Amino acid sequence: MAAAALQCCPLLSSPPASSVLPPSSIKTPAVSRTGEARRRRLQRCRCSQSAEGRSPGSSPPQLERLFSNVNKATMKHEPGSITSSIFLVAGTTVGAGILAIPAVTQEAGFLASAVTCIFCWAYMVVTGLLVAEVNVNTMCELGSGGVSLVSMAKRTLGTVGVRTACFSYLFIHYALLVAYVARSSEILTNSLGIPLWESATLFSLAFGGLCYFGSQRVIGAVNGFLVFSIITSFTALVVVASGNIQWSSLLETNFAAAPQSIPIIALSFVYQNVVPVLCTNLEGDLSKVRKAIVLGTAIPLALFLIWDAVILGTIPGFAESGTITDPLQQLRSSNGTVGPIVEAFSFLAIGTSYIGFVLGLSDFIADLLKLPSGQNKPLTYLVTLFPPLVLSLLDPEIFFKALDFAGTYGVLVLFGVFPAAMSWSERYSNDLEAPISPIVPGGKLTLSFVMGGALLVIFSEIFKDIMQLQGLH
Repeated sequence: MAAAALQCCPLLSSPPASSVLPPSSIKTPAVSRTGEARRRRLQRCRCSQSAEGRSPGSSPPQLERLFSNVNKATMKHEPGSITSSIFLVAGTTVGAGILAIPAVTQEAGFLASAVTCIFCWAYMVVTGLLVAEVNVNTMCELGSGGVSLVSMAKRTLGTVGVRTACFSYLFIHYALLVAYVARSSEILTNSLGIPLWESATLFSLAFGGLCYFGSQRVIGAVNGFLVFSIITSFTALVVVASGNIQWSSLLETNFAAAPQSIPIIALSFVYQNVVPVLCTNLEGDLSKVRKAIVLGTAIPLALFLIWDAVILGTIPGFAESGTITDPLQQLRSSNGTVGPIVEAFSFLAIGTSYIGFVLGLSDFIADLLKLPSGQNKPLTYLVTLFPPLVLSLLDPEIFFKALDFAGTYGVLVLFGVFPAAMSWSERYSNDLEAPISPIVPGGKLTLSFVMGGALLVIFSEIFKDIMQLQGLH
């Protein structure tokens, strides 16, 4: 990853006939703006197969893409892998949120929470595709990869959008990274018997170093191994814990209590922070990005549903308790074999999410600081890794409480309202012309539903918080 660079070779309007496709087959849509903005042409790289195996004088087969990922050391083309991208999305999504889902869905019951999970999954898939659509269109205008939410918001929503996006993005990522470091250091301390600060430092250096020094292939391979280990430990956990499932308890449903679990479930499906990384790794190929998003989030959805069913169906009276408790603690107390498996599963899930969030936040900071794309700067990773490490050691409880706030206001604003608002501005503003066809159908109706759904949950939570404060007084 550190050695990779973005190399763009724009197609000319009158290319030599021997090197490119006929001019009639070349599409170079322009992105236009009013005022002082200048027109740019969509840049695409010209790639040809090796000369070996071709007959003399024959035209080389061509492959169009937005740009090429070229290793600066070997000068070889290193396209991103769809499999690695799927594992990156899945690993980023499966984090600490899965451990909290049964606790917030216990009052609603399994059936109602399953419907809520599927709805939230579909909603977050749509918002991720909207982010990808705007990201690739922004790449077309800027003529480079490595475009983060800052450039996307500035292009579509202006200065106010940039400031709101920056605040929400930084708050969500730092809050979650603090939680990940705090929980992983607790697991390492219990397992290795070392001080908490050493555990937190070891975790940050190991996984942060992987993100800094690792190439796309190395990070993809490690992330794939971690996701495979998550599925293995999860399977073992389900087998051990599901021996006492009471199937009748899974039929108990309270749909009225389901909406209160939406913020945490939405937080559990956060992966949109790595969508710009996907678009860069997959060279702006939206068909590949779409496949990575849909399949990458389908894996966590299956894990969430199975996990929720096992917990709510195993612990007696859990759904009727009426109070939010720690389901993992109850599992440990009822079955001693579960403890080590839960610790392993938790650590692996946190590790994969940590990788995705570090990659997303480092790209965001690099774009915010106007650093060259495709280069890993020490300052970028220092700003990404050091604050969560320090804050997790000072007072982790404060930031765990902030996660609920982040899920309600941060996630639903940044990854609910914002993608639809940016797409709306891009599709229907007279100042912008999107060169890439929309990949999310439905037009204004879909965008209105996405924005309206997020705002409805946000205002509902605000109203609930105000009522609770009045009750205290």
